[in-house]
Amino acid sequence: MDSSEHGPAMSSTGVASGWNPPPGLTEEEAEEMQVELIKVEDEIETLRQVLVAKERHAAELKRRLGIGPLSEIKQNLTKGWHEVQCSNAYLTASSTLEEIGRSDAYKRTQETLSQAGQMTSAAFSSMGSAIRNQFGEMSSNFSMRHSLSMPAMRNSPSFKTFEDKVENMKYKVMGQTNEESDRSPTSNNAP
Repeated sequence: MDSSEHGPAMSSTGVASGWNPPPGLTEEEAEEMQVELIKVEDEIETLRQVLVAKERHAAELKRRLGIGPLSEIKQNLTKGWHEVQCSNAYLTASSTLEEIGRSDAYKRTQETLSQAGQMTSAAFSSMGSAIRNQFGEMSSNFSMRHSLSMPAMRNSPSFKTFEDKVENMKYKVMGQTNEESDRSPTSNNAP
């Protein structure tokens, strides 16, 4: 690289004419630093050119090997996931989660939630059967015109029985406090 490419007219050492060194530096030290700066900038430019050439060569090799952008993304993701799995944070978190999974509190919570889910499933199944049966009874006991009348349906024995079953189901699923069990109108009709 020619020293004339670096701006104003330079002396043979690369220092601009009429240029004063910064405070704390002699003119000789400033000239040495200026020469070193020019060399470093030349090396940087050379390295940029080498890097561009290497990138072109790598792209050509990938093209010849049939490695496309999607393959590269897949490789990068795989490598990144592997690095995550090997990281201290991931290993610590995994270890902590395993310890939690082995704890008694977690096991009790899991069992409780499992039982609640089973009870809820059974309750909905029973409720569905009860609804199906009650509508079957109601449709056989009333004419179509009469069954569309809401007050008539609410006063029917079938609807009252259905209503009691739903109330009982609610208490089974939701539970009840002592006060509620004393006041519950359906507590006497428990199946």
